[in-house]
Parts: sequence; structure tokens; C-alpha cells
Amino acid sequence: MKRDEKNLLSRQKIIDYAMQEFSRQGYGLSSVNTICSNGDISKGILYHYFKDKDELYLMCMKECFDTITIYLQEKMADKNTGLKEGLQSYFDARGTFFKENPVYGRLFCEAVITPPSHLTKAIAEIKYEFDQFNISILTKLLEHVSLRKEITVKEVVEEFRLYQDFINAKHQMNAAQGADLSEWEETCSRSLSILLYGVIESEEKEE
Repeated sequence: MKRDEKNLLSRQKIIDYAMQEFSRQGYGLSSVNTICSNGDISKGILYHYFKDKDELYLMCMKECFDTITIYLQEKMADKNTGLKEGLQSYFDARGTFFKENPVYGRLFCEAVITPPSHLTKAIAEIKYEFDQFNISILTKLLEHVSLRKEITVKEVVEEFRLYQDFINAKHQMNAAQGADLSEWEETCSRSLSILLYGVIESEEKEE
């Protein structure tokens, strides 16, 4: 085996065991010692590839968001449906991904709901492509409907981003009981539905 290939395998092994540890314990309770012990990895090797716990954690986050972004791009590539069907397809694809990849799901949950405060900016940079993809999906789906004349697609997208900030803050307050990804996903989907379709079943005629 060539040295470059061996280095890649060693590095990926560290990331794999680190993802398991960060997924189980979250950033705060995770331990480099545990990662090394579970993976039969020497600390010297780990620190050869990664400067510290923060750098290793951010690399795990990058793998998480890169993977889900590519997955969703592939799933939504040929979708050319109406708004309601498109949103359902999108959230179904996310749900399938997290069901098939629970380790990624728990990392994702921490990143969007309870990220380590000193790594918030770095995580936001890692999430950027994923966030932009979400914006592109919503923008594309809104092209299938007629908005009120005084409202633009950009305003709808910005409004939903504000909704998401509120949703994240709400779930941060409940983090002591443990962040629930399925609940967060359901809240996002429901909030987007309310934003787009409102809360009134039908407008009553004036007498």
C-alpha cells in the first residue's frame, strides 16, 4: 500500500471513530482519549493529523454537511413538481437520510440547535453550502406559484430564515432534555407550511 493511501486510511479511521464519539456524547462530553481507545489509535497519530479536538470536531461536521448536501442534491436533481409536492419530497429525503445515517443526524442536530459557542462561526461556514442549497430549493419551488404582488420570493426566503432562527432558539431552550432532531424537522416543515399557506382555513364572507 502506498504511503498516501495509508495516510488517507489512517486519517479517515480517526474521523470515523471521532464521529461516533461526538454523535454519542456531543462536543462537550466527548473525549479524545475515548476516540483513541475505541479506535485503537495512538494520541501521537491523532495529533499528527489534527491539531486538537476542535479541528477534529469541525472536520466531522464538514463530512456530515458535505454528505447530506450531496445526497439532497442528487435526490432533488430531477424534481420538477409543484410547491406542496416539492416540499414534501424535500423533507421526505431529509428524513430518509437521517434514518439511514443516525450518526450524521445527531451531529447535524447539535450543529443547528446547540453548537459549541466558540465554534459557531466555523460551523456556520461549514454549513454555508447546505444553507444555500436550501435557499435554492425554496426559491425554485416558489417559481411554481403566484405570490401576492407586494411580496417577493427573496422576502419569503428571508422570512423563513427568520422562522428558522426562532425555531433553533426554541429548541436550544429545551436542550437540557436532549435535542430531538425529528421534532426539529417537523417544526421546520410545519412552520414553512404556515408561512406559505397561512393559518385560516377559508375566509368567511361578510354578511
